Amino acid sequence: MIFTLSNVVTSMAQDDNISSLSEVGAEMLPSTIAPYQRNPFNIPLLKYPVFPDYSVNIEERGAVKSEPVTELVNQLIAEISNRGGGKLIIPEGKWKSGRIILKSNVNLYLDEGAEIEFSGNAEDYLPSVFTAHEGIEIMGAGAFIYACGEDNIAVTGKGHIYGPQMDVPVRKNSNSIAWLEKEFPAEVDKRIFDGMEGRRFFAPKVISPINCRNVLIEGITIGRCLFWNVNPIYCENVIIRGITVNSVGIPSGDGIDITSCKNVLIEYCTMNCGDDCYALKGGRDKDGLRIGKPTENAIIRYCIAKAGHGGVTIGSETAGGIKNIYAYGCVFDGTQIGIRFKTRRPRAGVSENLFYENFRMINVRDAFVWDLLGTPQFMGDLAKRLPLRPITELTPEVKNIHIRNFIIESAKRLIVANGIPEQPFSNVVIESGSIYCKKLIPTMNDFKGFTMRDLSITSDDNVINLLDGRDLLLDNIRFTLPENKLYVYMKGERTKNIEFKNIQPEIEIIKEK
Repeated sequence: MIFTLSNVVTSMAQDDNISSLSEVGAEMLPSTIAPYQRNPFNIPLLKYPVFPDYSVNIEERGAVKSEPVTELVNQLIAEISNRGGGKLIIPEGKWKSGRIILKSNVNLYLDEGAEIEFSGNAEDYLPSVFTAHEGIEIMGAGAFIYACGEDNIAVTGKGHIYGPQMDVPVRKNSNSIAWLEKEFPAEVDKRIFDGMEGRRFFAPKVISPINCRNVLIEGITIGRCLFWNVNPIYCENVIIRGITVNSVGIPSGDGIDITSCKNVLIEYCTMNCGDDCYALKGGRDKDGLRIGKPTENAIIRYCIAKAGHGGVTIGSETAGGIKNIYAYGCVFDGTQIGIRFKTRRPRAGVSENLFYENFRMINVRDAFVWDLLGTPQFMGDLAKRLPLRPITELTPEVKNIHIRNFIIESAKRLIVANGIPEQPFSNVVIESGSIYCKKLIPTMNDFKGFTMRDLSITSDDNVINLLDGRDLLLDNIRFTLPENKLYVYMKGERTKNIEFKNIQPEIEIIKEK
């Protein structure tokens, strides 16, 4: 047998269960929802919303391509909902619209060849509606396609949704809420960001239902967003299947952001994004604590993350909690970070019971990242490790992470971890994987309880750097390294209980002050 990378990377993983590029993403979408494989938590098998056999075509009801269809579409959605439900068809052609508001029991269906281009004018998203922007409740534009308090809704088909052209003035405005955190009034109805009378305008997301049940988004392709693409908020029973998002080069162009939702299935999607590809969020800071709604019971399977800051990301909005997340059978191809954990000192909440299995990474910058402090640009002195801060209700916690059975074909760095020293991230297991990386672990700070076992690691680097880490176990790991030697640098008064078992090759431990 020729000793090649493909032979190296399959030696410690069950390759038959690990997805390849040809098996994942929107092009591979099956017609039905398959049963889940072994779930580490209880979640009902989600089923398609059912709609009455009644349909309306907007062109047959007077829509013309030369004029915005906003008013007619919203009128027809209301009519269909009032008569018990059905399908509203957007036929082939190029259409223009302002905000569309979905109602219960309506499936907004985009025919193949249909394209809707949404407005970049703030006036087309009036009046302001209740939504959340980066985890803070506000009154604002909402989304291109918005719903509030509805049941049994869908956006489906093979059509395309586009934001406005790239030269519209609204794209020059910052959508980041980080600059405004101290300016929010306590009453949500006074947090108005509609762009009128000198007020700031927070751009609409593409699809964002809030407080809805039984939501389906399937088959569509989204491009040229203004902000996040698909963002269910406070929803229950959400299915997102076979969608494609293209937002490379667009700031905050996240693909799918799940905010404080329960029972979520994301499968066979393709993300090529200007920010995180798949993100799980739970509200922000004190506002998120006040609301107290976690994201819980979410499955992400057979998806592909291409360009993007993070493939599957936890946070950074974590205040309401994020728990019971299971990502399996996914492929990360060219993503900056494969699996990413994000929070900040004032973000609050517990992120826990996070499971990842049967995945493949190709040409990623970092395989696993814990980014729990942020940067001084947004966090100021809170981004500095020291001094230790008091643990309060705003101190976030990240724990109970299990990563297993995977192949990392190529990564620049295996692990980069910056924890919170007063609240170390804890109880992590990484096992049964085969890895090729340029660097091993250049930074691993402030953790408690971290196990790596049953791994095959080939690296151009032979250094692991630990700072204030406790209870680290490396067990049954076969390294292929320069000098046939592993150097472990340990620093910090709290670094203790570092154990190595069944390790090849030789290890040299260097304790630094």
